[in-house]
Amino acid sequence: MRFENNTHVHIYTRGRRKQEIFLEPEDWWRAVFMLRYFNDEYSPPNIFRQLDEMWKSDFHRSKPLLWPSRWPEHKPLVHISTFTFMNNHYHFSLRQLCDGGITRFMSKFNTGMANYFNTKYKQVGSLFQGKYKGKAVKEDNYFMYLSVYIQVKNTFERYPEGGLVGALENFDKAYDWATQDPFTSLGDYAGERNSPAAVPSAGSRCRHGHPFRRRTG
Repeated sequence: MRFENNTHVHIYTRGRRKQEIFLEPEDWWRAVFMLRYFNDEYSPPNIFRQLDEMWKSDFHRSKPLLWPSRWPEHKPLVHISTFTFMNNHYHFSLRQLCDGGITRFMSKFNTGMANYFNTKYKQVGSLFQGKYKGKAVKEDNYFMYLSVYIQVKNTFERYPEGGLVGALENFDKAYDWATQDPFTSLGDYAGERNSPAAVPSAGSRCRHGHPFRRRTG
């Protein structure tokens, strides 16, 4: 699957036979960890072992998502515009920064997820249902729709007070909850957070109020 540089691409995949890919809170955080450290042109020897050592140390707890000083300067493969993790799948909006960047990043990310899951839960085989899907985003209107779909609609499905239906009935409360959720980029997009894992484009980050906000009552 080939993509042109500087093109936005919607990437999505789900667990094999729709199985859950996140079983414990630590699994969700580990995915954010991978989102940050696999997005780089540099691939250190035994990258998965190094990631495990960083994960088990106090490094990521005392200095969350900082770039390791022993690694070369950070050179990302992709620009992560939006992301949302779900119980059995995930969605990314990526902009490729170098030739083959999306392919390299997704290979590291999906392989890392599978290795982590299979080792932790003593499983074998593929974690995901085939190869990830990718669709180029060439129109601004579709890019905006995709941002809402990934960060609001999908995240609302995880709303603890009734899922999507409950979120739509209490939109503002659910939206505030979603901007604080660390497993979607909505907080970064809305200017509530500045995580190194996701970097919304300058044109997409909301500078005056919240995007997608619908006042109720």
